[in-house]
Amino acid sequence: MTAAADRARSAYRAGLTLLVAAALYEAIARSGTFPAALLPTLPKIASTFAAELLDGTLLEHAFYTLYRVLFGLALAVTVALPLGILMGRIRAVESFFLPLASALMPIPSLAWVPVFILWFGLGNMVAILIVFYAASFPLLLNAWSGVRAVNPLWLRAAGAMGAQEHALFWKVIIPGASPFIIAGLRQAFLRAWIAVVGAEMLAASDWGLGWVIFDAKEFLNADVMLASLAMIGLIGFVFERLVFGSIEHATVVRWGMVQTAR
Repeated sequence: MTAAADRARSAYRAGLTLLVAAALYEAIARSGTFPAALLPTLPKIASTFAAELLDGTLLEHAFYTLYRVLFGLALAVTVALPLGILMGRIRAVESFFLPLASALMPIPSLAWVPVFILWFGLGNMVAILIVFYAASFPLLLNAWSGVRAVNPLWLRAAGAMGAQEHALFWKVIIPGASPFIIAGLRQAFLRAWIAVVGAEMLAASDWGLGWVIFDAKEFLNADVMLASLAMIGLIGFVFERLVFGSIEHATVVRWGMVQTAR
């Protein structure tokens, strides 16, 4: 099956899933089980979404939120990913950092928001640091697990053929750990969104989708809340399909290390 056919089948399945979910929501919204003000219909949500999209409000809030997510995620990739790889390769680094990660990981990222507000005040810094904290642990632990999971036979075979440490690292270890690293990126991106929306709510920022949702709740604007949630879902869907999907197809799928669903 060609790559184009694979993408078409994947898009069809995704569209069908979203259509079923939308039909189920619309049926519940029109059933009268909940007040219309609390559970607006899809046309009402779509109207609000389009209106805020056309006047630029939704895009501006989405830009601020996405900026915080990507900035914090980039910091996590810069710090946690190399550290996780080093933990998998050097026992002393693992012995020092693994207990620290094990102690910090159970602490919810949102629990740090009041502390960070006291330390850094309100603004972007708090949200970015919360994203950095939330995204670091999936990257760290997946990279560490991926390096440790590399088949020792591959390392011995490459060493027997004269590969030096530099070649072993880039040609064997990193490709072998790539499925774990990509999974860590996906998990980090997910946790980053959870963290940034919560941080924007608690830090009372004037911009961002989290702030919009929290502010709309005060005035029972459920359509605004759901339109903002739809924007978050849309951004996540695009990143999953276009960014992470492309990375996966260009690396581990092309190398034959994993298979896509048929």
